[in-house]
Amino acid sequence: MSAEATNPASPGPVTNTAPRRKARPRIDLRRLGRAALLGPAARDRLPDAIGHVAEAHRAHYPDADLEPLRRAWVLAESSHRGQMRKSGEPYITHPLAVTLILAELGAETTTLTASLLHDTVEDTEVTLDQVGEEFGAEVRYLVDGVTKLEKVDYGAAAEPETFRKMLVATGSDVRVMSIKLADRLHNMRTLGVMRPEKQARIAKVTRDVLIPLAERLGVQALKTELEDLVFAILHPEEYDHTRELIVDNASRVDDPLAEVTDEVRSVLRDADIQAEVLIRPRHFVSVHRVARKRGRLRGADFGRLLVLVNEDADCYGVLGELHTCLKPVVSEFKDFIAVPKFNLYQSLHTAVAHTDGQVVEVLIRTHQMHKVAEAGVIALGNPYAPPSEEQQAASDGERADPTRPGWLSRLLDWQEGAPDPDTFWSTLREDLAQDREITVFRPDGGTLGLPEGATCVDAAYAQYGEDAHACIGARVNGRLATLSTVLRDGDTVQPLMGQDPASEPSREWLEHAHTPAARIAIQRWLAAHPGRGDEADAGTDEGAQSVRSAPPAAEGAPTSNPATPLVDQPGATVRLAGCCTPVPPDEVTGFSVRGGVVTVHRVECSAVAHMKSVGRAEVGVRWGDTTECRVTLVAESFGRPHLLADLTEAMALEGAEIVSATVEPPSQQRVRHTYTLQLPDAAHLPALMRAMRNVPGVYDVSRAQHHTTAF
Repeated sequence: MSAEATNPASPGPVTNTAPRRKARPRIDLRRLGRAALLGPAARDRLPDAIGHVAEAHRAHYPDADLEPLRRAWVLAESSHRGQMRKSGEPYITHPLAVTLILAELGAETTTLTASLLHDTVEDTEVTLDQVGEEFGAEVRYLVDGVTKLEKVDYGAAAEPETFRKMLVATGSDVRVMSIKLADRLHNMRTLGVMRPEKQARIAKVTRDVLIPLAERLGVQALKTELEDLVFAILHPEEYDHTRELIVDNASRVDDPLAEVTDEVRSVLRDADIQAEVLIRPRHFVSVHRVARKRGRLRGADFGRLLVLVNEDADCYGVLGELHTCLKPVVSEFKDFIAVPKFNLYQSLHTAVAHTDGQVVEVLIRTHQMHKVAEAGVIALGNPYAPPSEEQQAASDGERADPTRPGWLSRLLDWQEGAPDPDTFWSTLREDLAQDREITVFRPDGGTLGLPEGATCVDAAYAQYGEDAHACIGARVNGRLATLSTVLRDGDTVQPLMGQDPASEPSREWLEHAHTPAARIAIQRWLAAHPGRGDEADAGTDEGAQSVRSAPPAAEGAPTSNPATPLVDQPGATVRLAGCCTPVPPDEVTGFSVRGGVVTVHRVECSAVAHMKSVGRAEVGVRWGDTTECRVTLVAESFGRPHLLADLTEAMALEGAEIVSATVEPPSQQRVRHTYTLQLPDAAHLPALMRAMRNVPGVYDVSRAQHHTTAF
């Protein structure tokens, strides 16, 4: 299907591979053009091209009944007879090519039958009722779904409705979208007969819409070739440069991929592990991405090793042997078998180092995993039919699913509730742009699948739906966290719900929501409560909280702040930097600024690194003998009764005198307190901060840090 999927130069399997049914020679769909479909026959006489489809189908389903395909071919060929494509070929070549693509990927008979007929209702006299009478309700339903998608307007103004129809069609039966993707692939292959501006328009829609959907349906074989075709149309110069890189690499005598392949085969042979070891070339877009990331490409960058085994346990056996006998790059290891990707993908990823230092990536998976990795939902056959005993046995307990992958369920859930088309469109585009997913755990052991970059806001709405309007915070891995906290793969998250029935979301939450479910729910609530959700946003600007630094004083002169530092610059005025608010016993340094003033910073302050980078000279600074200090602390907490009283009591018990205090209006059920405190001994500062953090409801206490332009 793609440069990755086709493997003409791949070495053969390990010699001790278990005997298997003789494989049919793989049809290279990239080279299967008009000649393969029409043969040497004259233009006015078609050969029995359906034979290619039957051969490909029987490779996946040896006992398949081909009679429906034969009858569908007869109807399609007779209905389209006399119709021509813009390329000048008989129109029947298009549904044939689309069906062959799906047959190669392992689509079941019903999908192939519908694929042969997918244009008959739209472009011929055949009706849906005729299709239903001849081939049954299921084929009729699929043909109807594809026909409706064909009528969708791809103009910019119609994009929201276009996507909505696609999602509904996909959610109703994923096979509808499978046919649509194969249809688009063949059309992209033959796009050269169209005007350049029309090629670009179709390529952009393919890039923005269909490629992300192919990724989510797990159909990598279609996705990668579509990416290459779009790349060639929209970025011809970069495409040509990438092609040159690939051609030049193919002519090299030394090939680190081939050398590591031989090593891997030897290791697995000695371990008596039955496996196939193949070189998997990267497709054009993949090579281009690697080149942009790494600069100069080396031989190992043009492909990866693919190890195919029979059972799940063998995957880990291969991994153990490779990490034991070769030099592994441990940071490259990922286990997508234990935690599959959202699009059904399963595999172990690792890397080993070649003798010359090149890193060779290795993918390890079972044959069934590989089938699903290439064909995604298409490889599931008819996902709506209960599996037979034979299918259950053949799956070896591997993850198979779903008529409706998790991401699709989520999209279908929120698309109905979108308050307006623009909201639907913007959130959908954002979701389709997310190509990585993380898994977080609930305290009860359940899991939530979220896009990379998701926050506690997203987790709350994913778990509680619109009840999450009352969320006031969360615990992440047992620690209190704000709703804006970004989650990482494997985190345990527990949203905390407020007891106040008046709890409500804030408009600020939209800045932290990355999932459509969260954004749509918040926007719908805000639309239903105009003027609400804004009050809580007031006073949250960090820049508005200016904290006065100590007033300037000459060295040794009296000052209202007993923590004044001494500087190695006679006569200079000393000013404590507001960006890091240093106090004893912090390690400090200084820099001269305008007017004979020396600003004093903590050495770890980011401003210090900046000043050094621009060549500013440091001024030596040391603290005086006094142990007293004045410090500004910021406490962040969840709102609750008597919180202020409990905080001030905790500070008083530590001997701190409150010089000034500011409490901001609540935001997201959170309260921010800023205290300037006088301490009799700077050494008491850590104990004071601990005591404040221990007050129930307080989730963080930190030294005040503010942006400053003093330097």
